[in-house]
Amino acid sequence: MKTKKQAKAPITYDLIQKRAKAMEKDTVRFLSDLVRTQSFSSKEKNVIAVIKKEMQAIGFDGIKIDGLGNIIGRIGKGKRVIAFDGHVDTVYPGDMAAWKFDPFKPFVKDGKIWGRGTVDQKGGVATMIHAGKLIKELGLNDEFTVLFTATVMEEDCDGLCWQYLLNVEKLKPELVVITEPTNMNIYRGHRGRMEIRVEVKGKSCHGSAPERGDNAIYKIARIALEIEKLNTRLKNDPFLGKGTVTISEVKSSSPSLCAVADEAGIHLDRRLTYGETKASAIVEVKDACKRAGYPDAEVYVLTYEEAAYTGKVYPTEKYYPTWALEEESPNLKNAVAAYAGVLGKKPLVDKWTFSTNGIATMGMKGIPTFGLGPGNEIYAHAANEACPVEHLSGAVAFYAALVAKLNGKV
Repeated sequence: MKTKKQAKAPITYDLIQKRAKAMEKDTVRFLSDLVRTQSFSSKEKNVIAVIKKEMQAIGFDGIKIDGLGNIIGRIGKGKRVIAFDGHVDTVYPGDMAAWKFDPFKPFVKDGKIWGRGTVDQKGGVATMIHAGKLIKELGLNDEFTVLFTATVMEEDCDGLCWQYLLNVEKLKPELVVITEPTNMNIYRGHRGRMEIRVEVKGKSCHGSAPERGDNAIYKIARIALEIEKLNTRLKNDPFLGKGTVTISEVKSSSPSLCAVADEAGIHLDRRLTYGETKASAIVEVKDACKRAGYPDAEVYVLTYEEAAYTGKVYPTEKYYPTWALEEESPNLKNAVAAYAGVLGKKPLVDKWTFSTNGIATMGMKGIPTFGLGPGNEIYAHAANEACPVEHLSGAVAFYAALVAKLNGKV
């Protein structure tokens, strides 16, 4: 006896949310696999293999590892392209005495999954890839090529991976969704940053007669005090906040510890708000040197040129532009609608305090970019890092709902 074919359930936000919740334990399992696999910057090879295996098990339509070591999963083959991005490298644990458990042995307790990278930002990687699983399962994508980029070396040089994807791999997305932690809010930008070096020369002599020399440490110390004052004069923006500068390292050299220093330098972490540029920041630092009495101090922007785990070196200047997606962006409005539909409340639209790969996608290339990710950014780089489990299913639901919204499915 023939039976009628069961009708396919209509796509609704409620269906997407329930299916993401049903997948929650499996998402925890995948995130645990990622946390267990240590992956510091330029040492991500093993975790990329874990991700590739998961993409294969889900049935991604295409999987590629590029020359820098990023893995790119693809679902669909539409003419329009959108991308979800999460970096797979983490910072080191730091002082192990500050941890109450082994950071690379993840576990679930008190409604959270604990371990290094659960927040920054393997939680985002796990959820975007499982959103891909949900997109395939429910048939949420017709119009787009949806890319899922699990990227490398972000902790050492944010945006380097996406410079490579855009300039070498020639990806051309019309929208990029960053999965860095946002505490499940929607973030639409952040301040830029740059790394600046200030160096001065001195004259060495024996430490028993310092008057015969010219101590470079005293010079750099006076410049450092002017940098501290500079921090109070920087611009402010009503959305992104105030520009800042801080000294993160001081170094000097001399023939011995019984000699006057002949060289000294400081490393500056400069955060740039709207209205501040690379050129203006350099002028301000040179002015601080002049105020300290050393107009001839050398001031320059540093370059990153470390090798990826593939051996590839892709140098870039350590200047990372400021960016923010406009409030009236149709992409942002679609994101807000998808969020409200699938999570049942209006999202907070805000900004990151730290920097992300968005400095390349929107800061350098002008590609509309925003982000949502599981976990609270205040736990990024901190001991005893943990992400709420409910954030995982929430993020999976949002990413899938956004694709459904962009495809006119909901």
